[in-house]
Amino acid sequence: MRFTNRVAIAFRIARRELRGGLKGFYIFLACIALGTGAIAAVNSVATAITGSIASEGRTLLAGDVRFELNNREASPQEMHFLGSLGDVAVSTVLRSMARLPDASDQSLVEVKAVDGAYPLYGTFTADPARPLSELIATQDGRFGAVAAPLLLERLGLSVGDEVLIGKARFVITARIVTEPDAISDGFGFAPRLLTSLEGLKASGLVETGSLVEHAYKIRLSAAVMTPEAIRQKAQGEMPNAGWSIRTSDRAAPSLTENIERFSQFLTLVGLTSLVVGGVGVANAVRAFLDSKRTVIATLKCLGAPASVVAMVYLFQIAMVALIGILTGLALGAVAPLVAAHYLAGFLPISTAPTLYPGALLLAAVFGMLVTLAFAIIPLGYSRQVPATALFREQGFERRGLPSWPYLTATALALAALAALAIFSSEDRRIATIFLIAMAAGFVLLRLVALGIAYLAKHSPRVPSAALRLAIGNIHRPGALTPAVTLSLGLGLSLLVALALIDGNLRRELGANLPERAPNFFFIDIQKADIDGFRSILQREAPNGKLVEVPMLRGRILAFNGTDVAKMDVPPEGRWVLRGDRGITYSEGVPENASIVEGVWWPANYTGEPLVSFSAAEARELGLKIGDSVTVNVLGRNITAKIANFRKVEWESLSINFVMVFSPNTFAGAPHAWLATLTDTQASASEEAAILKAVTRAYPTITSVRVKDALDVVDRLVGQLATAIRAAAAIALIASILVLSGALAAGNRARTHDAVVLKTLGATRAMLIRAFTYEYSLLGAATACFALVAGGGIAWFVLSQIMRLPSAFLPDVALTTILLSLITTIGIGLAGTWRILGQKAAPVLREL
Repeated sequence: MRFTNRVAIAFRIARRELRGGLKGFYIFLACIALGTGAIAAVNSVATAITGSIASEGRTLLAGDVRFELNNREASPQEMHFLGSLGDVAVSTVLRSMARLPDASDQSLVEVKAVDGAYPLYGTFTADPARPLSELIATQDGRFGAVAAPLLLERLGLSVGDEVLIGKARFVITARIVTEPDAISDGFGFAPRLLTSLEGLKASGLVETGSLVEHAYKIRLSAAVMTPEAIRQKAQGEMPNAGWSIRTSDRAAPSLTENIERFSQFLTLVGLTSLVVGGVGVANAVRAFLDSKRTVIATLKCLGAPASVVAMVYLFQIAMVALIGILTGLALGAVAPLVAAHYLAGFLPISTAPTLYPGALLLAAVFGMLVTLAFAIIPLGYSRQVPATALFREQGFERRGLPSWPYLTATALALAALAALAIFSSEDRRIATIFLIAMAAGFVLLRLVALGIAYLAKHSPRVPSAALRLAIGNIHRPGALTPAVTLSLGLGLSLLVALALIDGNLRRELGANLPERAPNFFFIDIQKADIDGFRSILQREAPNGKLVEVPMLRGRILAFNGTDVAKMDVPPEGRWVLRGDRGITYSEGVPENASIVEGVWWPANYTGEPLVSFSAAEARELGLKIGDSVTVNVLGRNITAKIANFRKVEWESLSINFVMVFSPNTFAGAPHAWLATLTDTQASASEEAAILKAVTRAYPTITSVRVKDALDVVDRLVGQLATAIRAAAAIALIASILVLSGALAAGNRARTHDAVVLKTLGATRAMLIRAFTYEYSLLGAATACFALVAGGGIAWFVLSQIMRLPSAFLPDVALTTILLSLITTIGIGLAGTWRILGQKAAPVLREL
């Protein structure tokens, strides 16, 4: 028979047999639909957000091109260059303190001052709705300002009330509703207050060394060059300007990168769900083929070759998988609409119904590859069903492995699955580590199952008959031990890891960090104010520890003369090169750091500029002792040689810098000071008094209460944790489905065992106790593995990636054990309850 004829016959038989319905495939469908839907949803939502950022780039940037300078305004020559490109809108952003006129309260605020051209693209809307030029105009010597609702809430203000910022008085004229370029300006820890450039100038906040960002947004003339060509021309003509140039196609690069990395993480979690579901696919296929033994035997008796039999059920499995994949894709397709309902107020996401073919195709390929990878081995066993199975139900038990073509096909499907996961990821290193960990998890879970069976087989004899039966069921041939440990092990391990990471982060933010961190950060302390500032803190916090360092801002331009923009930097090191970095100089080694390589410069050093680099960040950037670093500070390029690497304790939240320069590097350069105050005994009222005293005496100094900043971070962590828990819940649901499928696959053997035992005198109560003991032992053993594996994963993520202390949380351990026991016992008894009522005669006749 020709191969094409065999395929046609197999497809025809498969199609006809499926007319009887999908019985036996429901768990199969659920596993595939759940995993595929998770991957499709995550990638569709991520694509919707990043696509909206790209398509609305001009609006989000409020210009075609954005030039940013830190700590200095553009020179006349630079302004002439910018003006030659098109219309220019100027804005300035800095942080300061907003105070009530009676000095009874104050709050950190992010001030954004704009000119009359703002915004060049998009629309600024306020409540009440009036033109922005009217809202920020000067009225009776007071400057108009539009405030974020959060600022009004914190200070108890309403429209028409006054607020003091720096040395100027502002009147709140409206609430901010929509600020088109808020996302491209970046995330801020303080609520926004928008006013005029004249108002900001009158406040006296912008002084030499102040931490201030000047943005020049340009609407290009029709005949001008492309944004990328402008970037190259600006860097070529004014290489020492030190400005950051961003085009509308990259309006919010940090947001885009964070969304892509977070979606990659959730995709990998979804892939875990899909792979766990693949175990369910294997169980479902095995159970389905087991129910088709007589059909397979009949086909063989009628002369069907083994290859035709295998193709019949391959086609059936592929068609059923296609239904599951389409169901998952439907869920993924509507996910952006659901997400838009919740995210439209925070992120740029389209609310119009839109399909994202790339995201859906990726999920579909994942779903089909998982189906093939886990279904081919059971299909290989179908070739081994002998014709005698038609005449005797127990006439066949699978032995050994299927033939090499099936093993090869499985290996190829798994390789394709791994390759797709790696090459579709933003960070291939993380994806590779993830896949290796998953493969190791499968191997370890198999070893755990063998270990449990070994211990059960060699355990001492117990007096309870039900417990002896349970222990025997754990190690007998065809036991559920491998299925239960594998199905629940991966899902529970992932859940434990995420719970421990979330718990440790909250513990660190809520308890540990506030104990170690300073009470306050004080920014933009001018040289003329430093002595008076010290006097106030000595009076208000006599027991506090004041640490102060000079503070400048600089942008890294090159390493060893190579432009960093042309370097292939690992994702974990990119943050160092993104935007300006805080830098300082010091005569001696900072007290919260230690030298791990190289030597510190001597006192009164006067040689070439030297720099001390953070060791972890240097390793990520591929730097070594003796390399050169070029930094632009205040429009001047400075090249320094790396003299040493320091171990920096970032988690302490004390004053830390990636780069510390030798003092001669910035001799005579204007700068401000940064200070911290640590007083572990200070109460909330005493902190409020310190804040009020500093703000009243020096309104241009920005005071940041660390606890308030940690509260903001804690809320963000909580929001991210919600998404992570949802993803972990999907993996756990997949595990439960797999467990249900495994129990269903073993129902035939369980039925025979139950009937024989009842015939020999066992009661239903005794069998229920035996099954309860069995599922309890398996659930407890799986929970112990999940605690060890999940704890190891959490430790690696916290200590090696986040560089935070990791602690094992007993409440997570207890919850995991209880969840595992409830799941295994509940699903196990639910699946075997029907078996206990099976009549003996029909089963005994088939033995």
